[in-house]
Amino acid sequence: MTTRRALPLIIAFATAIAASIAYFNRPRPAPLASTIRVYYAKPDGQTLVPYPVTLGPAGDTKSVLFYAATQCLAGPPETMKAIRFPNGTHVRALDVQGKTVDLDLSGDVKTSAEGTFAEEGEFKALVWTLTDRPDIDTVRIRVDGVRVPTLPGGHLELDQPLTRASF
Repeated sequence: MTTRRALPLIIAFATAIAASIAYFNRPRPAPLASTIRVYYAKPDGQTLVPYPVTLGPAGDTKSVLFYAATQCLAGPPETMKAIRFPNGTHVRALDVQGKTVDLDLSGDVKTSAEGTFAEEGEFKALVWTLTDRPDIDTVRIRVDGVRVPTLPGGHLELDQPLTRASF
Protein backbone atom coordinates (compact mmCIF):
# COMPACT_ATOMS: atom_id res chain seq x y z
CA MET A 1 0.00 0.00 0.00
CA THR A 2 2.81 2.46 0.76
CA THR A 3 4.37 1.87 -2.67
CA ARG A 4 1.09 2.81 -4.34
CA ARG A 5 0.90 6.05 -2.38
CA ALA A 6 4.55 6.89 -3.02
CA LEU A 7 4.32 6.36 -6.78
CA PRO A 8 2.41 9.62 -7.52
CA LEU A 9 4.88 11.54 -5.36
CA ILE A 10 7.85 9.99 -7.17
CA ILE A 11 6.28 10.85 -10.55
CA ALA A 12 5.56 14.45 -9.44
CA PHE A 13 9.11 14.82 -8.12
CA ALA A 14 10.66 13.43 -11.33
CA THR A 15 8.45 15.71 -13.43
CA ALA A 16 9.53 18.74 -11.39
CA ILE A 17 13.20 17.84 -11.83
CA ALA A 18 12.78 17.34 -15.61
CA ALA A 19 10.95 20.68 -15.93
CA SER A 20 13.69 22.46 -13.97
CA ILE A 21 16.42 20.97 -16.13
CA ALA A 22 14.55 21.97 -19.30
CA TYR A 23 14.00 25.51 -18.00
CA PHE A 24 17.62 26.14 -17.04
CA ASN A 25 19.00 24.59 -20.23
CA ARG A 26 16.67 26.44 -22.62
CA PRO A 27 18.25 28.50 -25.43
CA ARG A 28 18.70 32.15 -24.49
CA PRO A 29 19.03 35.10 -26.86
CA ALA A 30 22.56 36.35 -27.39
CA PRO A 31 23.44 39.33 -25.19
CA LEU A 32 23.26 42.70 -26.89
CA ALA A 33 26.50 44.32 -27.93
CA SER A 34 27.60 47.08 -25.62
CA THR A 35 28.95 49.14 -28.52
CA ILE A 36 27.94 49.89 -32.09
CA ARG A 37 30.04 50.96 -35.05
CA VAL A 38 29.40 54.41 -36.41
CA TYR A 39 31.13 55.23 -39.68
CA TYR A 40 32.68 58.56 -40.64
CA ALA A 41 34.06 59.57 -44.01
CA LYS A 42 37.54 61.00 -44.28
CA PRO A 43 37.93 64.32 -46.15
CA ASP A 44 38.43 62.44 -49.46
CA GLY A 45 34.73 61.51 -49.30
CA GLN A 46 35.42 57.85 -49.98
CA THR A 47 37.41 56.34 -47.12
CA LEU A 48 35.29 55.25 -44.17
CA VAL A 49 36.49 54.90 -40.61
CA PRO A 50 34.48 52.81 -38.13
CA TYR A 51 34.27 54.39 -34.71
CA PRO A 52 32.98 52.44 -31.69
CA VAL A 53 30.24 54.17 -29.72
CA THR A 54 28.90 52.90 -26.40
CA LEU A 55 25.33 51.73 -26.63
CA GLY A 56 22.78 52.83 -24.05
CA PRO A 57 20.33 50.54 -22.27
CA ALA A 58 17.74 50.37 -25.08
CA GLY A 59 18.24 47.28 -27.20
CA ASP A 60 15.33 47.16 -29.61
CA THR A 61 16.20 47.58 -33.29
CA LYS A 62 14.48 50.93 -33.80
CA SER A 63 16.10 52.54 -30.73
CA VAL A 64 19.56 51.28 -31.66
CA LEU A 65 19.20 52.53 -35.25
CA PHE A 66 17.92 55.92 -34.07
CA TYR A 67 20.89 56.21 -31.72
CA ALA A 68 23.34 55.12 -34.44
CA ALA A 69 21.93 57.67 -36.92
CA THR A 70 22.06 60.42 -34.28
CA GLN A 71 25.68 59.60 -33.48
CA CYS A 72 26.61 59.60 -37.18
CA LEU A 73 24.98 63.00 -37.71
CA ALA A 74 26.74 64.42 -34.64
CA GLY A 75 30.09 63.37 -36.07
CA PRO A 76 33.24 62.00 -34.51
CA PRO A 77 35.35 63.79 -31.91
CA GLU A 78 36.72 67.11 -33.17
CA THR A 79 40.23 65.66 -33.18
CA MET A 80 39.29 63.34 -36.07
CA LYS A 81 39.52 64.73 -39.58
CA ALA A 82 36.21 63.77 -41.11
CA ILE A 83 33.36 65.04 -43.23
CA ARG A 84 30.58 66.28 -40.97
CA PHE A 85 26.91 66.87 -41.54
CA PRO A 86 25.88 70.54 -41.34
CA ASN A 87 25.38 71.84 -37.80
CA GLY A 88 21.90 71.27 -36.51
CA THR A 89 21.16 68.27 -38.74
CA HIS A 90 19.20 65.76 -36.69
CA VAL A 91 16.90 62.77 -36.99
CA ARG A 92 13.27 63.88 -37.09
CA ALA A 93 11.90 60.34 -37.32
CA LEU A 94 13.03 56.82 -38.03
CA ASP A 95 10.96 53.80 -38.96
CA VAL A 96 11.96 50.25 -39.81
CA GLN A 97 10.03 48.42 -42.51
CA GLY A 98 11.44 44.95 -43.06
CA LYS A 99 15.11 45.38 -44.03
CA THR A 100 14.69 49.09 -44.81
CA VAL A 101 15.22 52.11 -42.57
CA ASP A 102 13.05 55.10 -43.46
CA LEU A 103 14.94 58.09 -42.09
CA ASP A 104 13.58 61.63 -41.91
CA LEU A 105 16.32 64.26 -41.50
CA SER A 106 15.91 67.90 -40.53
CA GLY A 107 16.18 70.54 -43.25
CA ASP A 108 19.55 71.62 -41.85
CA VAL A 109 21.07 68.88 -44.03
CA LYS A 110 20.34 71.10 -47.07
CA THR A 111 22.85 73.73 -45.94
CA SER A 112 25.94 71.70 -46.86
CA ALA A 113 27.99 73.73 -49.30
CA GLU A 114 31.08 71.58 -49.54
CA GLY A 115 30.36 69.81 -52.83
CA THR A 116 30.25 66.28 -54.16
CA PHE A 117 32.82 64.65 -51.88
CA ALA A 118 31.21 66.04 -48.74
CA GLU A 119 27.66 65.16 -49.72
CA GLU A 120 28.57 61.63 -50.77
CA GLY A 121 30.79 61.17 -47.72
CA GLU A 122 28.02 62.25 -45.34
CA PHE A 123 25.48 59.84 -46.77
CA LYS A 124 27.94 57.01 -47.34
CA ALA A 125 28.82 57.13 -43.64
CA LEU A 126 25.14 57.27 -42.66
CA VAL A 127 24.15 54.34 -44.88
CA TRP A 128 27.10 52.22 -43.74
CA THR A 129 26.29 53.01 -40.10
CA LEU A 130 22.66 51.93 -40.45
CA THR A 131 23.39 48.87 -42.60
CA ASP A 132 26.07 47.63 -40.22
CA ARG A 133 23.30 45.56 -38.68
CA PRO A 134 22.70 42.29 -40.54
CA ASP A 135 18.93 42.86 -40.52
CA ILE A 136 19.12 46.18 -42.48
CA ASP A 137 19.98 46.45 -46.21
CA THR A 138 18.50 49.73 -47.39
CA VAL A 139 18.02 53.33 -46.25
CA ARG A 140 15.38 55.70 -47.60
CA ILE A 141 15.86 59.39 -46.91
CA ARG A 142 13.30 62.14 -46.37
CA VAL A 143 14.07 65.75 -45.54
CA ASP A 144 11.54 67.57 -43.35
CA GLY A 145 9.09 64.75 -44.05
CA VAL A 146 9.35 64.93 -47.84
CA ARG A 147 11.15 62.70 -50.32
CA VAL A 148 13.50 64.93 -52.27
CA PRO A 149 15.23 64.04 -55.54
CA THR A 150 18.54 65.54 -54.37
CA LEU A 151 19.91 68.06 -51.94
CA PRO A 152 20.37 71.60 -53.31
CA GLY A 153 23.87 70.69 -54.56
CA GLY A 154 22.33 67.95 -56.72
CA HIS A 155 25.25 65.58 -56.17
CA LEU A 156 23.44 62.57 -54.74
CA GLU A 157 20.06 61.14 -55.70
CA LEU A 158 17.98 60.69 -52.59
CA ASP A 159 14.65 59.70 -54.13
CA GLN A 160 15.84 56.08 -54.49
CA PRO A 161 16.70 53.77 -51.61
CA LEU A 162 20.40 53.82 -50.71
CA THR A 163 22.51 50.73 -50.06
CA ARG A 164 26.22 50.17 -49.53
CA ALA A 165 26.47 49.50 -53.27
CA SER A 166 25.16 53.05 -53.95
CA PHE A 167 28.61 54.46 -53.21
